[in-house]
Amino acid sequence: MTSMDKTREFLKAIGMPSGDAYDLPSSEKRFADGAQYRFEVPGIQGPGAMRVLLDELDIYGIFIHRVTQTKGIMCLTDSEIYKMVELAIQYQVDLILAIGPRAVYDTSASVNTPEGQRMGYRLRGQEQIVRAIEDVKRAAGFGCRSFLVYDEGCLWVLNEARKAGEIPADCHFKVSAHSGHGNPCAARLLEINGADSVNPVRDIQLQMLAAMRQAVDIPIDIHTENPASSGGFIRHYEVPEMIRVAAPVYLKTGGSVAKTHSWNTGDEEAKKRAKQISMVKRVIDTYYPEAVCSQRGNKR
Repeated sequence: MTSMDKTREFLKAIGMPSGDAYDLPSSEKRFADGAQYRFEVPGIQGPGAMRVLLDELDIYGIFIHRVTQTKGIMCLTDSEIYKMVELAIQYQVDLILAIGPRAVYDTSASVNTPEGQRMGYRLRGQEQIVRAIEDVKRAAGFGCRSFLVYDEGCLWVLNEARKAGEIPADCHFKVSAHSGHGNPCAARLLEINGADSVNPVRDIQLQMLAAMRQAVDIPIDIHTENPASSGGFIRHYEVPEMIRVAAPVYLKTGGSVAKTHSWNTGDEEAKKRAKQISMVKRVIDTYYPEAVCSQRGNKR
């Protein structure tokens, strides 16, 4: 037995896959309602675009399960948060608001250098942790219960706050792709530390997704397409296999409409994002028609 064989055996002994799953086994894991997949639209920065998106999807006869704001709670007025929560209730979708303070909004100089960009949207200093918790408390006060997290330490402390009753016990935390995680061990670590879903790096391949699914039970959030700033690739034809090997999954769709991660989506762009959902749905219905989607209103 070679040293690498021993390493693989060790990984299996601690409950991790021994490598990427090139055999692409079908996942038997499901959402609580028995479904394999749900739709998520990211980059909806305010109530106006959110209403246009949801109205347009009604025209297509398609419902989605998540709407995600990415600029940060600190960029929203109280009125905007209230209106977005109201829309989420009206259309029975899960509203995810991003935690606002992060390195690119901070006084960091290094984050704007090629080397410093590797820190992503993580937080600098304990004051930013305090402010991040305050961001969550503020949005939770308006009824929001789902939050986009960019920093592993912030995830840990929010989970502790959730357990201690400092924030509502039914808060959910989604870890952003900007955290840069792309392997099963990292996904397991995030799950242990309180993640309710994890978004791996955007260019993760099917065999990597299949291995990640073996390591965790929480949903995996997968980009079916991306803004130009994060690759610009469109993976619609891979979606049926994404569902099969990685269920339960949230399919993050509509990103290619935007130029950057925090693009301020207007009304026409919101309609284009709805169109992207319809095109992904067509691919699923054509090539994996037996795949089960959650019904409207099933958010947990």
